[in-house]
This record gives sequence, structure tokens and C-alpha cells, in this order.
Amino acid sequence: MLIIRSEEPKDYEIVEEITRNAFYNLYMPGCVEHYLVHKMRGHPDFIPQLDLVLELDGAVIGYIMYTKATLTDASGHVKDVLTFGPLCIDQRHQRKGYGKLLMAHSFEKALGMGYDAVVIFGMPSNYVSSGFVSCKKVNVCAQGGKFPAAMLVKELKPGALDGRRWDYQDSPVMAVSPEDAYAYDAAFPEKERKHTPDQEAFYIMSHAFLE
Repeated sequence: MLIIRSEEPKDYEIVEEITRNAFYNLYMPGCVEHYLVHKMRGHPDFIPQLDLVLELDGAVIGYIMYTKATLTDASGHVKDVLTFGPLCIDQRHQRKGYGKLLMAHSFEKALGMGYDAVVIFGMPSNYVSSGFVSCKKVNVCAQGGKFPAAMLVKELKPGALDGRRWDYQDSPVMAVSPEDAYAYDAAFPEKERKHTPDQEAFYIMSHAFLE
């Protein structure tokens, strides 16, 4: 039986373990994502109503978390939008559609709360099937006017961004110090930090910009 429900304090440990196991050595030697999860929960930009876990037969196997973000147009008008991350599924249950299920459920919930757009940074191949498009297609840029290849946008309400130029700003909570993350990681079972070819592929994607 599959259940999507709000995260509770009893879930914190398993959620962070799932995160650490899934992200360790994926994008960098070690990872910071489990520390980010820990840090996000107490931040003012965190949205508890969109802090969701997925249970399979009574066991938590995944989750999604959201924070507030903003888009600002040329006139200075600020629009509140969302960003999620981490989104994580236990390694034993990946590639079975559970991540898409969590996203779809959370999108519906977010739309009901009045949000109409989500901006994320990620590998496009993981998200385009859920309706995300290049930030350039909807004229959303990062600070400095650049269009990162890894910045993706989903309009929860078609036409919500209406074609005008928008500058994206995420929450300060997303700025994670690797040193702080490694210090937090010391409380977990020891894992070997190592370099992998996939890390270089992610580095290239995350530092590429569209013209």
C-alpha cells in the first residue's frame, strides 16, 4: 500500500539516512543533502504543508521538501514561487515512478495553496517527463541574466509567467557550507568519500549556460 502524508518528527532520522545513502558521492565526494534537509526544517522559507513522505507498506521510502523562492520582473514586481529539493527515493525503490508520484501530488497541493510555478536546479533528463522545461523557454534567468542549463521551470498554471523576463532568487537556506555539512556527517556511520566520473558530468551541466 502506498501512502503520501506529511513528514513527522519520527521520520527525520530515516529521511536523512535515505538522503545520505542516495546522494553520497553522486555529485561530489560525500554529500551535503542530508545536512540541507536538517537545516531546511527550521528555516522561515521552509513550507511544512509541502513536506511530504511516501510510505510503502508502512515504511518511508521517499520524500519531497519545498522552500519559498521569488521571481522579479523588470519593473521590480516580485512573484512568490516554489523550489523543491531534495527530492529523494530510497535506492532500492528508484526508477519505479515514485519520484514522479510525489511530484505530481505536491504540485496539486501547491496549486491549491495559490502557487503557480516551480523552479529547480537538476539534471533535465530526470524532470522533463514531469513537465519541466528549460528556464530560457519561459524567460526565467539566474542573477546576472544568465540561463543555466540545469535551471528548470514548471508552470503549475499554464501561462503563469506570461513571457516577461524574470530574475530568479532562491532561499538563503540553499547556500550550504561543505564544512558544516561534513561536520554534521560525522555523526553518521562512516562512508568513504571518493571522486567519480558522474561528478564531472554534473559539474559540466551545472556550469553550462544557454545562449
